[in-house]
Amino acid sequence: MPKIKTRIDINSEKYKSNYEHHKSLADDLKSVLSKIREMGPPHRIDKHHKRGKLTARERIGKLKDTGTDFLEFSELAAYEVYDDNVPAAGIITGIIEIHGHSCVVVANDATVKGGTYYPLTVKKHLRAQEIALENRLPCIYLVDSGGAFLPKQHDVFPDRDHFGRIFYNQARMSADGIPQIAAVMGPCVAGGAYLPVMCDKYIIVEGASMFLAGPALVKAAIGQDIDHDTLGGAKTHSAISGTADYHEKDDLDGLKRIRSILSGINISNSTAFEKSESVEPQFPGDDLIGIFHPEIPGQYDVREVISRIVDDSNLSEYKKTYGKTLVCGTVKIGGMNIGIVANQRKISRTELGEMQMGGVIYSDSADKGARFIMNCNQDKIPLLFVHDVNGFMIGKTSEWEALPKTAQKL
Repeated sequence: MPKIKTRIDINSEKYKSNYEHHKSLADDLKSVLSKIREMGPPHRIDKHHKRGKLTARERIGKLKDTGTDFLEFSELAAYEVYDDNVPAAGIITGIIEIHGHSCVVVANDATVKGGTYYPLTVKKHLRAQEIALENRLPCIYLVDSGGAFLPKQHDVFPDRDHFGRIFYNQARMSADGIPQIAAVMGPCVAGGAYLPVMCDKYIIVEGASMFLAGPALVKAAIGQDIDHDTLGGAKTHSAISGTADYHEKDDLDGLKRIRSILSGINISNSTAFEKSESVEPQFPGDDLIGIFHPEIPGQYDVREVISRIVDDSNLSEYKKTYGKTLVCGTVKIGGMNIGIVANQRKISRTELGEMQMGGVIYSDSADKGARFIMNCNQDKIPLLFVHDVNGFMIGKTSEWEALPKTAQKL
């Protein structure tokens, strides 16, 4: 094939003049982008780090596959638009690779105005969701936000493509079977509290909180004194309300959990029956013979059973501290992704101190099991039931909540 011959004289004055002009523009752009990538001012970043938190860009860097690039969207959003300095509109969005899958990530940056939403923050968030929808890419939200920037709320809430559109897009993605994972890593307030709850998987880390109204507003409205953690902290939403699916100790563990979740999802139909290398359980199957009493079922930890039938004895447990009479989680058996639902025979206590008999399905464990089964359906993974149940609790509360709730979700 003939090669193109150049007629450009790179030594001519015209070429040199053009080159210097456009190099200057390119250098200016690089300088602006470099400043934007710093995000919040140094003192806010230092304060963030002293709390044991990673910045939004650090979180993205540790979430993506090692050695892969981050394709960032809309870096210049909100540049010199507002009287305030709002680099990147206070939210970082783009495409990363996780276990070889392309994923859209949306990360609030708490060092920029507390991660609050300006009008252009909303627009940038919506654009990232549209890209995920159009390309059927898993969407990951790293939530650390004070909600709407109240002085500009008149341009954040009211219209069709404003804040509420975020939740509409989430519902569309859920209906289309596009995985959505939220990790709450800081405040998650007011309308923003809906976002993680509408995701397929919800992680909360220690020190983070989620509520519609904070302690000060609760005190003003109803006179109740309550602290952040009790009102909507990680323990509350993991063990009492059951809203969060996974409770992690810090940002790093939260990011590891996201990667673990994605490794257990069959994102496309073609991968539904793919197998990784099978690994023997860490404990011999013969141990099962000694776990069960020949005449009296007794109390035993069903995790001991699971550990002897699944690959490498690994269980990624779902809502571990909620609905304790049912154990749910993702495992591999023979190298295949599997969801497991097992009755727990051990007697347990709830975080409120209530005793729960082993093997009984209470309303919280019924709700947990139903939600997990829906997740497995969404993730295109088969289910294994380990069934050893004494039955459902009877009485008004159980009849009204446990059985109907389970049946509706199934």
